[in-house]
Amino acid sequence: MPPKSLHWTFHARDKMRFYRLSEQRVRQVFHAPKRVEEGVAPKTIAMMAPTSTKGNAGKEETWSQEIWVMVEDKKNVRKIISAWRYPGRTKPRSAAAMEQMRKAYNEYKTSEEK
Repeated sequence: MPPKSLHWTFHARDKMRFYRLSEQRVRQVFHAPKRVEEGVAPKTIAMMAPTSTKGNAGKEETWSQEIWVMVEDKKNVRKIISAWRYPGRTKPRSAAAMEQMRKAYNEYKTSEEK
């Protein structure tokens, strides 16, 4: 099976320009993420990699910024939906928080359709 091609949305390109992220940097996060989570939007995946890490001898790695990439996987294409820079360090989401965000998103989506 041939590898899936990447498709970049206009939104992703605009966000990359805003946060000064190159296509290569976004690909690097996509191919070697530090953390992968389920995205807020249905059927999406969010991937994170720190901009740079400081490793202290015997201690946990630390960083001050993260780069996030949101991806939607389709049959033959991987669609980069968004990319952004987060100033700080995020905590992994719990299942309860994800369910609450999914519920809020679905309520928003149904109100948008009316």
